[in-house]
Amino acid sequence: MNKEELVSAIAAASKMTKKDVGVVLDATLKSISDALKAHEKVTLVGFGTFQVKERAAREGRNPKTGAVLNIPEKKVPVFTPGKGLKEAVFPPVKEEKKPAPKKKK
Repeated sequence: MNKEELVSAIAAASKMTKKDVGVVLDATLKSISDALKAHEKVTLVGFGTFQVKERAAREGRNPKTGAVLNIPEKKVPVFTPGKGLKEAVFPPVKEEKKPAPKKKK
């Protein structure tokens, strides 16, 4: 699903115009981006958490030459899905309980 398809889906579900939904979606994404730029965590309960994490410096290799490269540390945006999103994508499997064996008299 791309942004245009997302806007159409939200517009259909909310009875808003695509133009209004586009404005709201752009404002939402800008707010999340601005919060991450300020190194703030954005938590949407049931959906997930956006945050900035720091990747440690490490050694890498050029796959073509095999030369060792030093990869510097850097900060990257990370999304961690929440319980509600995980369960929506992969519903929990309910185990069937087997009846306890009957005791012999």
